[in-house]
Amino acid sequence: MFAVITDGSHQYRVSAGDELTIDYRKDSEAGQTIEFDRVLLANGGGASAIGQPVIEGASVTAEVVETEVKGPKLEIQKIRRRKNSRRHTGHRQKYTQIKVTEIKVPGLEIVETPEEEPEEETPEPTPEPETAEEETAEEETAEEETAEEETAEEEAAEDEDGGDDEEAAGDEESAEAESDK
Repeated sequence: MFAVITDGSHQYRVSAGDELTIDYRKDSEAGQTIEFDRVLLANGGGASAIGQPVIEGASVTAEVVETEVKGPKLEIQKIRRRKNSRRHTGHRQKYTQIKVTEIKVPGLEIVETPEEEPEEETPEPTPEPETAEEETAEEETAEEETAEEETAEEEAAEDEDGGDDEEAAGDEESAEAESDK
């Protein structure tokens, strides 16, 4: 169940148990009860109750958690160029923190949602340890066979060339060196 309330030109969507910050209430104390009677809309799971502009007889009750909560510091700096005029000020807004305890709306149909039961998860079938070991062994065997085939192909290519290419290159260089003399 939720309701939309208005307070100090702000609208808030609240449910029971929500904590929110509203404009600062100087006279409030921690533990004090605050009642908001300007409820614009309410919903209990069925049809919504919409006010024109507010729902008659509806109210939201909240409890003050902290009287004074400070917002972020805002820094204001004004500079007028070529005039040697600078002004630097700051502002920190104060808020009151509340916790919503109850929402009352006369004539609102509340549809209770059944408590969500944890769904029974069906575990995915995992391969048996033996099967996993067999698959790994098969992959290793396939890799070894590919490596052996590549080695055999390289040896066959070397045999066709007739030997080591480095020795042949060395013989050509020595022959060129002798002809230059």
